[in-house]
Amino acid sequence: MKNHGYARRCPAIFCPLQRRRQMFKDKRPGKWILLGSLLVIIMLGLLIFFGMQAQAAKNQPFLPIKEVKTKAGISVWLAEDHSLPIVALRFVFLDAGSANDPDDRQGLARMLSNTMDEGAGKLDSQSFQKALSDNSITLSFNASRDGFGGELKTLKRNEAKAFDLLAMAINEPRFDAEPLARMRDGNLSRIKSSLSEPDWMAARVVNDKAFEGHPYSKNSGGTISSLGRITADDLRNFKKNNLSRDRLLIAVSGDIDQATLESAIDKIFAKLPEKSAGSAIKDTSITNGGKIYLFEQDIPQTFIEVMLPAFDHKDKDYYALELMNYIYGGAGFGSRLMETAREQRGLTYGIYSGTQDYRHTDALNVSTSTKTASTQEMLTIIKDEMVKMQNTPVDAKELQDAKSYITGSMPLALSSTDKIAAMILQLRVDSLPIDYLDHFADYINAVTPEDILRVSKRILKPELATTVLVGKPENIQNVITVKELPNVQ
Repeated sequence: MKNHGYARRCPAIFCPLQRRRQMFKDKRPGKWILLGSLLVIIMLGLLIFFGMQAQAAKNQPFLPIKEVKTKAGISVWLAEDHSLPIVALRFVFLDAGSANDPDDRQGLARMLSNTMDEGAGKLDSQSFQKALSDNSITLSFNASRDGFGGELKTLKRNEAKAFDLLAMAINEPRFDAEPLARMRDGNLSRIKSSLSEPDWMAARVVNDKAFEGHPYSKNSGGTISSLGRITADDLRNFKKNNLSRDRLLIAVSGDIDQATLESAIDKIFAKLPEKSAGSAIKDTSITNGGKIYLFEQDIPQTFIEVMLPAFDHKDKDYYALELMNYIYGGAGFGSRLMETAREQRGLTYGIYSGTQDYRHTDALNVSTSTKTASTQEMLTIIKDEMVKMQNTPVDAKELQDAKSYITGSMPLALSSTDKIAAMILQLRVDSLPIDYLDHFADYINAVTPEDILRVSKRILKPELATTVLVGKPENIQNVITVKELPNVQ
């Protein structure tokens, strides 16, 4: 190896290798004592420094969020971050979703979300979409049972154009005949193709039975007949009656200052009606508990949906519920349901549970599929694992693993500017405090095995389960046959 002379040009104080050699050559005790003392001082300094850094980090918010009030009185939660030249905005109008669709216009909120970015102001559909594409702007709208929302993501340099386009879409949507027909045809095609999907069929039946008599039982994607009835005037009226400032929640993250944000928000939303003319949605609970419904299909598997009543984050046991669900079936691989049904007995490729937090009810659901002959065995596993959770405390390792995953995965939900905006908006939807994320890990880590046992006894009650089967299973007792899919035609 060639010697490029680095050793000669490297003074001893800056060259670790040369400095170490000199130290070992020097035999004077006094110098060793001095060096030892110096090292101790350096180590103590480093310990103090890193301790101060850790304490400073501990005292910093998990995610710095502040509330901004515009001149029009609109509230926005902002996570200002100038490290990347990106701005993300998320918003939702609560109680403005598909639950508000008229019975003969199911799919209205969905169609509104499909068409509001298909032309606005003086820009037709093609021109509007070209303006988004030319400026690298992402804009979309969405409709759930509980709300109507949207998201905007833009580069800092194009923020003015992005805000202009969003303001046009919110205040001056065109609802031209061509995009309206195109979106209607797309939704009809989606429904018709879904008619061959057993999991979609199971979802339709379980929604109809678990939410019987409530607007949640409607088909948010529309029916074949209702989509054909929806007109541009229907879209305008739904927007006028439901998209109002009293229902509006907004979250923003990224490279934007407060003054620019205030001006943009008022430009986009201040012209909307102050109060909603839409009807209020009543609370409900899961119905038809203890019943098993079968929609027969000549297929080699049975698709299974189970729904149970649950509760939301306002309940003192909410964090125990989240951990209980993770252990029972929410974890996927590693959960009790997956371990028993797949790993031990080989009955399925996957089985999962999850909590569903709607605005007007709350539920825990289980979803899976299995070969026809093992349908009853699978139902027994789902029930038996519930009973075990009720009667036997989880062990310390199982609980700690669940806690570690849930708290450890939190930063992954904040890995991009738009994900941060989505997280902030969810805090607002759930009416959580602005510093909630600072305490989330403490809430999770405070849960005990006794808490899990108590919640299991509250929630995992097989006698309250609304169960739906799609397939052709045999020897299932007390089955109620469903003759046709609800809210499809």
